[in-house]
Amino acid sequence: MQIGVFAKTFPGSEPAGVLAAVRDAGFSVTQFNLACAGLPSMPDAVPDDAINVIAAASDASGVALVALSGTYNMAHPDKTVRDDGLRRLGVVIKAAADLSVPLVTLCTGTRNAEDQWAYHPDNTDPSAWEDMAGEMEKALQLAERHGVDLGIEPEQANIVTSASDAMRLIAEMGSRRLRIVLDPANLFEQASPEEARAVVAAAVEHTAGHVAMAHAKDRFADGRFATAGQGVVNFPDFVARLKASGFDGTLVTHGLSAEEAPGVARFLTGLA
Repeated sequence: MQIGVFAKTFPGSEPAGVLAAVRDAGFSVTQFNLACAGLPSMPDAVPDDAINVIAAASDASGVALVALSGTYNMAHPDKTVRDDGLRRLGVVIKAAADLSVPLVTLCTGTRNAEDQWAYHPDNTDPSAWEDMAGEMEKALQLAERHGVDLGIEPEQANIVTSASDAMRLIAEMGSRRLRIVLDPANLFEQASPEEARAVVAAAVEHTAGHVAMAHAKDRFADGRFATAGQGVVNFPDFVARLKASGFDGTLVTHGLSAEEAPGVARFLTGLA
């Protein structure tokens, strides 16, 4: 299992410097964001020069790009906003293909019009699922065209909140291109260590064979997010269960500072 980190953990908008920092912190792979190349995360276009600079930085640093962020609010209440997001996602998917990045990560969205990571009570309305699923169908057409997988992450504030939701969407879409990004800290809000372990264990079992990438973020018992290894998530158990399920992808940490990154790299490498 390879250990990686969000490239945005490190400051800068020059890929060479950002990826060198990733390497120097002890990571061999990264989930890249186009903001680390001086572009918007969801740009109107990615110039060929930018593709070349990113690829050269990856080669020079030895850090492989295993995913590219393509998040927009797939359940935004305004269709024109969703349409614009889908258009930009197409740009990101093409960039991923040009860079030979196998996975583009998504946000299944929320009815909250201001923040795609914030809960809204209308998220449970069937129309929210329908709008999100409609976006996903179009996104998968783009992914098929470019030979790239899409990764959805169960997240408490979004439409897909659980492993069961993720598996339901995969069944509805019927596409081998739709995969799961499993972050244990996003599977619950408040829990004791024992409760968190049970929830995470069930999710790993339920999604076995469909997980493209695992994330390593943590939570304190009161619900606040924490750096991996500092909260209630039992990471040795999580990693062991991933291995037992046949997962051989990457474990990518985020939600930490650049200063914390080397310590987290050592912690996770010791488990992998």
